[in-house]
Amino acid sequence: MESILFILFGVGIILFILSFFLPNRTKEIKNELEQLSLQLFQETYQIKRRLKILEEELLIPNNSVHKKNPYISPNQIIINQVQLLYQQGLPIEKIARQSALSVEEVIAILESNNPRGK
Repeated sequence: MESILFILFGVGIILFILSFFLPNRTKEIKNELEQLSLQLFQETYQIKRRLKILEEELLIPNNSVHKKNPYISPNQIIINQVQLLYQQGLPIEKIARQSALSVEEVIAILESNNPRGK
């Protein structure tokens, strides 16, 4: 029984000493993982850059449309509210604040619904 323990102890010591001389596989795996993560970051960056370029190209025609039409047409309730407030004699600035529109939008609504002027 004692001889088996000495043999196992000796084999253990030999294996422990051999472990210092064997190549470290974790370093290889760590390097591969770092390279893979760098490639992933580079690809992600390139995809984001291409996506940004595509978004900019797609937004350019939309910006020209918004320049022609400075405001989005409000619904009929807001148009009626603007007309009613204007008929009551409120200044355009107050009408704009109450209806959450810009002054230009209020003027455009009043002009489009009353072509003879204010």
